[in-house]
Amino acid sequence: GGEQIDSNFDGQPATFTYGDGSLLPGFEEPLIGLAAGSEATFTIPPEKAFGQHNESNVQSVARGNFDGEVLEEGMVFSFMNGDGELPGVVLDIGDDEVLVDFNHPLAGQTITFTVKIVAVETAVVH
Repeated sequence: GGEQIDSNFDGQPATFTYGDGSLLPGFEEPLIGLAAGSEATFTIPPEKAFGQHNESNVQSVARGNFDGEVLEEGMVFSFMNGDGELPGVVLDIGDDEVLVDFNHPLAGQTITFTVKIVAVETAVVH
């Protein structure tokens, strides 16, 4: 019994094209060969999901980078890192430095993934 992170069973089914990168490979692989109407549950280890927790992704950030914001442990901030934004979770708040964890929040977690295939369509290649 873990925590339910996300579900769309009450709403519209999600659609994706196999191999387009919208799903992690660890979530795509088990879907190969499933037919419309089938339901399945998969357990996906961290290395196929969001990776292992990496200590080198925990970094000290100067307190001044937060522009006097009121900080609390557990807050998520987005930091610019060249190519885009990188979310980080505040772990510890010091007077001069803030310890920030840039690992994915689900890093190191085993994911249980339940799926129901509603329809399978062949992609048309133009």
